[in-house]
Amino acid sequence: MAKYSEGAGEKVEEVMHEMKEGKLKTGTGKKVKSRKQAIAIGLSEAREKGEKVPKKQAPKKSSKKK
Repeated sequence: MAKYSEGAGEKVEEVMHEMKEGKLKTGTGKKVKSRKQAIAIGLSEAREKGEKVPKKQAPKKSSKKK
């Protein structure tokens, strides 16, 4: 079974092209330079659109050292 839907893959592909053209911006309006950040934006937009995308991972709890 596929982890991501076809629509989610297409959305990530669109966003990657935007990043390479220098048109992709973050929520604060800065240019996206990181490939990982571009993928995260694409998956987030696909999730909003209702595509099949796994849930965001919860941040890992760090154990305190004594």
